[in-house]
Amino acid sequence: MVAEGGTSVAGTDRPWPLFPDGKGTVPTADGGWLLACNHEVFDFQSSLIPRGGASTVAFGAEGRITGSWPILEGSHSNSRGAMTPWGTWLSCQEAHGSGERVGGDGAGLVWECDPSGERPAVPRPALGVRTHGSVAVDPADGRCYLTEAHRDGRLYRFTPAHGGLTADSLAAGTLEAMVVGPDGGVSWQPVADPTGTVAPTRVQAAAATVTPMGGGVAVHDGTLWFTTGLDDRVHAVDLGAGRHRVVWDGTRRRRPLAGIGDLAVAPSGDVFVVEDRGDMEVVLLGPAADGGAGTAAWPFCRLVGDGHRLSAVTGPCFDPSGSRMYVSSLRGRGEALVRDVVPELDWGDGAEGRHVGVTYEVTGPFRMPEAATGGNGSTVPATTTSVGPGTTVPATTPPAPPTPTSEGTVAPPSTAPTTTGPPPTTTGAGTPGRRGNRGPGTATWGTGAAVLAAGGAVVALRRRRGR
Repeated sequence: MVAEGGTSVAGTDRPWPLFPDGKGTVPTADGGWLLACNHEVFDFQSSLIPRGGASTVAFGAEGRITGSWPILEGSHSNSRGAMTPWGTWLSCQEAHGSGERVGGDGAGLVWECDPSGERPAVPRPALGVRTHGSVAVDPADGRCYLTEAHRDGRLYRFTPAHGGLTADSLAAGTLEAMVVGPDGGVSWQPVADPTGTVAPTRVQAAAATVTPMGGGVAVHDGTLWFTTGLDDRVHAVDLGAGRHRVVWDGTRRRRPLAGIGDLAVAPSGDVFVVEDRGDMEVVLLGPAADGGAGTAAWPFCRLVGDGHRLSAVTGPCFDPSGSRMYVSSLRGRGEALVRDVVPELDWGDGAEGRHVGVTYEVTGPFRMPEAATGGNGSTVPATTTSVGPGTTVPATTPPAPPTPTSEGTVAPPSTAPTTTGPPPTTTGAGTPGRRGNRGPGTATWGTGAAVLAAGGAVVALRRRRGR
């Protein structure tokens, strides 16, 4: 475990804020990295006092936590976001309403933050003012792709006014909305007023394709990946060819991937999608097991137990080396009371009042890109790691990443790899009084409950307190 809401981050005196959501990492000069994390506290939960924002956790080269600090304060509803190629963190506000002050209720902005905490956060209204889902920045040209968390939302593209990848790239530019033709061809409709002063951006782009409840978005190697939560779909756009397709259709809650929320693309190109309801799983997408053109889904891990029943899996991302995944239980149960962190939000004294949110580190090995492995795309070298008392899981070979070249089909759960024996468990240790599946430090690995084999090698949730 990296951090738990209301409890000091290991080795620091700074309590972790509530409800950790979107995350990203950036390397540091000493070989370590900074983990930026949003906190999704809405103004309606806190008597219109902005209690959200974003934080950083610093890691040394050996992976130990070395510090934590705020990078965005006086904000609200900070859901997902992205790192930029120039090393800043973009924090998206999901709420957009009638707020009258910048950062206040319903501001609907994207904030550009300095993960080091040395410079104040800057609002970027040129990216649009609306109910933001998430954002991704193409490292090739600095273009931003943004989802909209609205049932009639659109997918947007922001092109900076200049071509450089610099700190002022997001100050001005052109905003457009995606139009998908009957044949899957993609074009872009200009949005005249990104601030939505006269009309919401989705109304200005009425001819653009509806992407209902847009969620996670990522750009990797010329492909744009994004999710839509209302219809449980994962989409891919070949940016070079200008072609769109649905790679996973979870309509009617098709298993094993339904309740789709955020996503992350590993350095290898493997796509991990998380569920913000239902089974609370992280699911790996890959080519169909029969070698066909469709897409299969393998459950990679699941958060289990009552400690996660009011929660969502949020903010998957990887450290710069690609050997560690970070993911949160948005309202996972901890030791502190919610009202002790945000006084205006009182959920009582019992177990329900302790759903403060928990952030985890999942250690690999994960498959590495060819450039890092001498061309063979192998997993990170590692020994087998224990994931439960007396239980180990041997390393396995993951599937190749999905390639968006044809219409996707939904693979039945039977395509998932199988393992033998009962699913091993990891139970959080180091916190007095926590037993079995009660706490947020518990995850289940293995086919049926959560399939590990397709993810490649060994995964373990670990507490970082006291490391």
